[in-house]
Amino acid sequence: MERHVLIVAGGTGRRMGSAVPKQFLLLAGRPLLMHTIERMHLLCGGCGITVVLPGEFRTMWEGLCSEHRFAVPHIVVDGGEERFYSVKRGLESITGDCLVAIHDGVRPLVSAGTVRRCFEEAAKSGAAIPVVAPPESVRMVTVRGTMTVNRESIRLVQTPQVFRLDLIRKAYEVKFNQLFTDDATVAEQAGIPVSVVEGNRENIKITTPFDIIIAGAIMETENEKLNK
Repeated sequence: MERHVLIVAGGTGRRMGSAVPKQFLLLAGRPLLMHTIERMHLLCGGCGITVVLPGEFRTMWEGLCSEHRFAVPHIVVDGGEERFYSVKRGLESITGDCLVAIHDGVRPLVSAGTVRRCFEEAAKSGAAIPVVAPPESVRMVTVRGTMTVNRESIRLVQTPQVFRLDLIRKAYEVKFNQLFTDDATVAEQAGIPVSVVEGNRENIKITTPFDIIIAGAIMETENEKLNK
């Protein structure tokens, strides 16, 4: 089955505290989003890539691509007010019978193993997401205070989340709900079982200035290993 990548970068980065969307902030000398697109292009064997961006920043992105001579082929689709609508618009633009990997535009450090496991499992079950075990103790906050939660039963969810296109497109026909935190929750609302596979710890979602520092350090370590 063919593969397609849908990279969602429709946010404006309010938590980053910047006038520029976080996906355009520089990481190792280039906009963060370029690293994400480039990595998914490499790991998915050059499959088709659709990028969802805020419509008002499309011109800025085109200028950045020209400035940095960024030539990885991709199609740009205007996003919506919520991530839900951005994904929905992106899915509507993809044609054919394929597996689609929906990936956060601010996760530039996903590993080859994570991507491979997601596609392999989705090819069998129809839906697969990467998860990692929390390295720290976990507590639940309630109206009565806090309580310890057994972290062995908790997993942190990452992307790419891979689905058969027909299944996830049908799932996104539902009405938006604030409880939709990712694509897996939309799929499960539609009755689609979601399988989990092992993710990679480095696959962090960059949402704060501190995350930029961490990502830069990880990329520097990766480059040092490649140059040895």
